[in-house]
Amino acid sequence: MSLFLGNKTRFLNMEKVSALEKETTSSTTDTRQAEENTPGSSTSEAEDSPAVCRDDAENPSEEEGNSKLSLISWNVDGLDSEKQPERARGLCSYLMTHSPDVVLLQELIQPYVRFMKNRLAASYTFIEAGKEGYFVAMMLKKSRVTLLDSKIHDFPLSRMMRNLLIAQVLFRGQKFHLMTSHFESCKAFAAERMRQLTLVMRAMTSAPDDVTVLFGGDTNLRDAEVAKVGLPSCVCDVWEQLGEPEHCRYTWDTHANTNKDVEFKCRLRFDRLYLRRAAKEGVPQLEPDSMTLIGLEKLPCRRYTSDHWGIYCTFSTE
Repeated sequence: MSLFLGNKTRFLNMEKVSALEKETTSSTTDTRQAEENTPGSSTSEAEDSPAVCRDDAENPSEEEGNSKLSLISWNVDGLDSEKQPERARGLCSYLMTHSPDVVLLQELIQPYVRFMKNRLAASYTFIEAGKEGYFVAMMLKKSRVTLLDSKIHDFPLSRMMRNLLIAQVLFRGQKFHLMTSHFESCKAFAAERMRQLTLVMRAMTSAPDDVTVLFGGDTNLRDAEVAKVGLPSCVCDVWEQLGEPEHCRYTWDTHANTNKDVEFKCRLRFDRLYLRRAAKEGVPQLEPDSMTLIGLEKLPCRRYTSDHWGIYCTFSTE
């Protein structure tokens, strides 16, 4: 979601953040126990534990020879102090189950990052756009994606510490620019949010023509705002490119997701993926294959992994 709910600012409950820190410390000294504590494996809750992480998403099990690029984009709502250790374990479980090549995360906090690194640093390179407060980050599968460089572009007029994280990578020998961001939240900040969209589109279109550019993140955008800014002709909305599948239209749905006790009920497509294909002749074209939402099932703690659904998407490189 965002830093704000209506006009009320949310503050971290440091006591509950400490619970996640203790979980992280414990996992460092006892990795085996931490692995056993992933959602669905707790002996004390196994009987009524839902089938976490078994969404109907394509999950290639063999990496060798697999030309598909898989990606998860997810606002993990690290600012929500409720059931943080359980939700952090749930996030790691989803990532281990789907094993995506690229992970784009928003609204992270340092305890979450340390928790995830204890479990996933052997398989993924972590890139963080901040060290304090909350921030965005990327994870790149070491066996599939080679990091060349990364940089952070601050949004100069943001009042919520928002920025754009860009990673230059190689995937199967092909050049990619991967981008993620968390745009300004709340209706009142529509003007700044549209400025941020404009800056992202500028960054995407200015990449060299032999580079494929993929952006994913929590944009907080409303359709009318996107229409007002307009997308460049070379950039496509991946969900639209796939035919606007209804099952993954709404990534923030307060009707279905009960993590937030809010008075209003709404369904919005806050989380979006944008693609700019390489234009140079002879460079393989990236084509969206499938998209599904993840995180749709409650964890044993009776909360969802986040107040947002995550996006799991696959692409073909041909």
